[in-house]
Amino acid sequence: MKNFLLSTTILLLMVSCNNEENTVTDSPEANAIAHRGCASHDVLDRQLKEDPTLSGRMAEIELKTKNAITQGRIVNGVLEIPVVFNVLYRTSSENISDAQLQSQIDVLNKDFNAQNSDFNTANNPYSDVRANVGIRFVLDAVNRKSTNKSSWGTRDVMKKSKRGGIDPTSPTTKLNIWVCTIGGGILGYAQFPGGSSATDGVVLDSKYTGTTGTATYPFNLGRTATHEVGHWMNLRHIWGDTTCGNDLVNDTPTHNTANYGVPAVGHRSTCSGTPLEMYMNYMDYTDDRGMYMFSNDQKDRMLAVFSPSGPRASFR
Repeated sequence: MKNFLLSTTILLLMVSCNNEENTVTDSPEANAIAHRGCASHDVLDRQLKEDPTLSGRMAEIELKTKNAITQGRIVNGVLEIPVVFNVLYRTSSENISDAQLQSQIDVLNKDFNAQNSDFNTANNPYSDVRANVGIRFVLDAVNRKSTNKSSWGTRDVMKKSKRGGIDPTSPTTKLNIWVCTIGGGILGYAQFPGGSSATDGVVLDSKYTGTTGTATYPFNLGRTATHEVGHWMNLRHIWGDTTCGNDLVNDTPTHNTANYGVPAVGHRSTCSGTPLEMYMNYMDYTDDRGMYMFSNDQKDRMLAVFSPSGPRASFR
């Protein structure tokens, strides 16, 4: 189990993946994506380089997160988050239906409230730390815009009307989710707490949104949004974005790297102590059918961002 150390946090924030330019292009994929690709950490790395003050703000968030968890100053009851979908489409298939968007809301509500049908999957070695996060999502509005752009990349262009995208709606009180073709094998990405409100929210590829319509196997169960909203609520990838890294959560085991597909029961890490990996956690890279839980300490970390002193207190 990992210690929650501020020094490790600051070091993690400065680590660079340096691979965005190699993975994100302006042309759509020729084939369906085989492995999960999330650009949240790469986007964070870019934002840290572009804004020298961001690392300090995020380090302060980590201190407040630790204090909120320790002192129990987290949201009481159920927090309700309004969701605004911003759909950017070039083809009719990219202009996904209201029903498909609602199916994504339904998945978020199930996954964040331990109501997903696979929550009680047998042979889960971490069933004792499964969490009911207790956050409800409500569809607030759907904005649609036709575009000639074939893919948007990960530089937040879709969030700017002056560049052909859609500006966020009330980002300090509503979760904005942009749905578009991202390109480069990326299913989605999110902005961590502490970034600019002008780009705050989640981006999903239209082919990996919800459970109906264009939702594409093996990412057709709406878990890309669950994963990305986890980032938006300050969760890191479970392997800490480096070999045997630290995800800043105490009750998750150390992973040597991301898992893909659906690992076999009993899959172990190659890190010290060879712990059983929590590949069924939403913050791994497993296929949608292979992930079905958050942990209790992840729950505390997410709720801490909505505490009175948290970076998303305006959502209370």
